[in-house]
Amino acid sequence: MKTLRPNPSFPGGSLARRNHQDAKTQRVFLRDILGVLVPSWLRWMAAPSSLALISALVVVGGCTVGPDYEEPELSTVPDAWHQAATDGLGEGAAPLQTWWSVFDDETLSSLIERAGASNLTLREAVWRVEESRALRGVVAGARVPQVNLDADANRTDQSKNGVLGGVVPDELFEPANLFNIGVGASWELDVWGRIRRQVEAADAEVDASVEDYRDVLVTLYAEVATNYVSVRSLQERLRLAHDNVEGQENTLKLTTDRFNSGLVSALDVAQAESNLANTRSLIPTLESSLIIAFNRHAVLLAMSPGALDEELSGEVPIPTEPEAVTTALPAELLRQRPDIRVAERRLAAQTARIGVATAELYPKFSLTGFLGLQSTSAGDLFSTDSINWSIGLPIRWNLFAGGAIRSQIAAEKARTEQLILNYERAVLLALEEVEDAMASYEKEVARRGHLTNSVDATQRSLDLVLTQYRAGLTDFQNVLDTERSLLLRQDDLASSEGLVIKNLVDLYRALGGGWDPETAQPPSTPPSSFDKDNEVKETEAEEAR
Repeated sequence: MKTLRPNPSFPGGSLARRNHQDAKTQRVFLRDILGVLVPSWLRWMAAPSSLALISALVVVGGCTVGPDYEEPELSTVPDAWHQAATDGLGEGAAPLQTWWSVFDDETLSSLIERAGASNLTLREAVWRVEESRALRGVVAGARVPQVNLDADANRTDQSKNGVLGGVVPDELFEPANLFNIGVGASWELDVWGRIRRQVEAADAEVDASVEDYRDVLVTLYAEVATNYVSVRSLQERLRLAHDNVEGQENTLKLTTDRFNSGLVSALDVAQAESNLANTRSLIPTLESSLIIAFNRHAVLLAMSPGALDEELSGEVPIPTEPEAVTTALPAELLRQRPDIRVAERRLAAQTARIGVATAELYPKFSLTGFLGLQSTSAGDLFSTDSINWSIGLPIRWNLFAGGAIRSQIAAEKARTEQLILNYERAVLLALEEVEDAMASYEKEVARRGHLTNSVDATQRSLDLVLTQYRAGLTDFQNVLDTERSLLLRQDDLASSEGLVIKNLVDLYRALGGGWDPETAQPPSTPPSSFDKDNEVKETEAEEAR
């Protein structure tokens, strides 16, 4: 097979030949550089003094100053819940991961699932995780050598009227060129563990951001459920208000008929009209609250207000609690509550920062190297005679800083003590929330029972008093009082039924329910608005072509 070679007469032939020659020159140049640098570096490393110093640094390099983190021991966590013991809530494996499933409400489950996929606050928490991961990468970058490429070209002309004027020959004052190109590397030897402690702190901050994401998840699911219960409770209260309006309209008709028959005075008719108007006045307020609840739901799902009105409309009963409610043990709270886990991880990060500050008391060792080219002529820049290089082991030790270093150590220790107390307070507040939620749930269940009995009794009273009024055995005031009482008791009962479920949701939230380590992981690569903008621009460019 015949080999085609560049033709010097062809416009591209000389260029191709030059490129071939340049490539050959570069290979020779690289060989010569390595021939100079590597033996010199090996000789330097093999020198007795260098070997002794490097060996000492390797031995000391296993040392990491500052305290090693240990999770605080807590004496405030009880073995059992106080409220559970007094009110009979059972301890056991609660369905914390998907607690909403106990209500057996498909709409609620769907809303929670969609909120987890689209809620803006949750997506913001995902990006905080990404930020902490990126910052961790910044810190970890110090563990490897830093390499820089520098190049410059300059032309200088010395002043003949300067300090050298009349001292050196005039021909030396001619303009001169200087070309430089080189690669420099530096690597801090982490002898005292300063960088390791920084990475340790950054790892803990990443963990804290993940737990913060889970905390947002727990709060979001509870808010969706609470708002959903508000919707169903308001719808039930509206239904009751309309039913009472219908009943009071019948009462007004009855009173009007008796007035036309001359059996009662006009006062009874006026009182019936007033009672009916008062009941009707409740409806706009309930409707307004319902619209607000609809809009809140839409925003939680990252939708415009009103987008869920049709889906949430209709007569759907208030969710009911399960027959038995079990709770996790108090000790499980430390594992399940994300806010406690956040506090613990930030304490771990701060503990590592004590070591970072302590390392400043000791000398810093670095390995440095430089390989470059320097020439007054661009044509000679890539010759072996232009090579210059250096290898070093610089040491920097801040021997006196006016007490600044020890003050910084003291400050980091003080911050650590604060975070220890913050962690303990987070645990106590979590215990308080659970105990309060248990009490609120149990007491509201009892209140609902009493209200149910009251509604039944008041309904019977209204039936009796209407019968007596028709027979002329009682005055109209008793009818009015009983109707008002029935409306009030029914409204209280509907509110209580919703409050029972809300309190149960609060209990599951206080227990840290709504996530588990297997499924509650923030996306590793969430979609970026910047990437979206680039995709749009690329699409527009393709369409334009």
